[in-house]
Amino acid sequence: MKNFTKITKLFFLLAGLIFIVSCSDDDDNTIMIPEPTNNIVELAQSTPELSDLVRALEKFPDLVELLSNDGTFTVFAPTNDAFDALLDVVGQGDIDDLPEAVLKNVLQYHVFVDAAVEASAVTTGSITMANGESAALVSDSNGVSAQGAQVILPDVLGSNGIVHVINNVMVPPSILPIVGTIVAPAYFNREFTTLIAAVQAADPGILDLLLSNGPNDNGLTLFAPTNDAFTAAGITDVNGADAILAYHVIDGTIMKDMLPTSGIAATEVPTLGGNIYVTNNGGDVSINGSTTVTATNIPGSNGVVHVINRTLVPPTQDIVDIVSEFAGASTPEFTLLAAALTKAGLIGTLQGDGPFTVFAPTDAAFLAAGVNQAFIDAAAPADLIPILTHHVVEPSVYVFSSDVADGLVPMLNGTDVTISGLTILDGGGNTPPANLVPSLLDVHATNGVIHVIDKVLLPTS
Repeated sequence: MKNFTKITKLFFLLAGLIFIVSCSDDDDNTIMIPEPTNNIVELAQSTPELSDLVRALEKFPDLVELLSNDGTFTVFAPTNDAFDALLDVVGQGDIDDLPEAVLKNVLQYHVFVDAAVEASAVTTGSITMANGESAALVSDSNGVSAQGAQVILPDVLGSNGIVHVINNVMVPPSILPIVGTIVAPAYFNREFTTLIAAVQAADPGILDLLLSNGPNDNGLTLFAPTNDAFTAAGITDVNGADAILAYHVIDGTIMKDMLPTSGIAATEVPTLGGNIYVTNNGGDVSINGSTTVTATNIPGSNGVVHVINRTLVPPTQDIVDIVSEFAGASTPEFTLLAAALTKAGLIGTLQGDGPFTVFAPTDAAFLAAGVNQAFIDAAAPADLIPILTHHVVEPSVYVFSSDVADGLVPMLNGTDVTISGLTILDGGGNTPPANLVPSLLDVHATNGVIHVIDKVLLPTS
């Protein structure tokens, strides 16, 4: 009854915009139906039940101009309730949450530009809408429907066409496969447009994967980076990001309470693009040390989505490669560390499988300790090895900054260091302690992780 009342009010409101009854004189009562004077946009603006459609249209001046100009348009106009239903399906709270490109595509799919077609002239078949996609029309004993949306008020005449009010938003066929899947929370949210651009620029197999039930048919888990997450990771070009995208997908549906817990080190979790390292010890869930999971358990028909605040980038270099790259940069760093590792014969060790957690002193730190190139050249390997191995955590584990806890940590040379916050007191108890450099934590390698420190750690005083 409530919906019937709404439709009835809507009918009379729209009808009142068009039909005018006038009497030519006292003896001649004639119903005059003048030409409609309101264009399609004005019709919608004057109808409260179409206020969401108007709000959506007004985001695009070119569409407003098109539907205000002369023409013979047929517009299928969704009610406010229809937009509410769409937002519920795609998991958004307001039209403003939708990406503008997606919203414009949807709006254009409601416009037929070739002719103003009355409901009585509609035949079952298909027509091409303004966005270039086909919409299926059905005319039967139930009335007229367009792409499954029922016409609840037909033939509202405007000066430049005709409006049919419908009870659902028409979703373009190109978008329909996304609705309800793990892609939908990102596709229909303007905070994830960079992620969607990366998917669209990738090999089509990436999107096919994300719309599938996974290689093992157990669903998928997507760690979805926001636009700000790409910025935080320094990613400005999303072309060719296939490997990065695969690195965000687990084969299987893993809810938050199913993520493995971690202890003194991160827990290795395989993805379709390599292993990630999860810190889950009662606080925020972190991945690879510098990425935090900010929202969890967003359901999809083929899995679950967790939102992250920094895009994950799979490592491509081992620890030695990273040290060498820094040493050879235009502003060199780690030149003395690289020289010391070479002299000590530890290059091969740190190119092994590991994993190794390395606290890497800067060149300034070596110089402050009196270790310059001349010192390294003159030193025996046996003198350098105890110092260098005092910078490598003894267990073969990934210890990211999110795993670091206050207390004693055994090092590869057999001597403990003491960690407190972002400081490390070496085995010799030398003060002040070394500081972890916040901007250079969690440098992820294929065989470990590097944390930069500002002081050389000495095993003895």
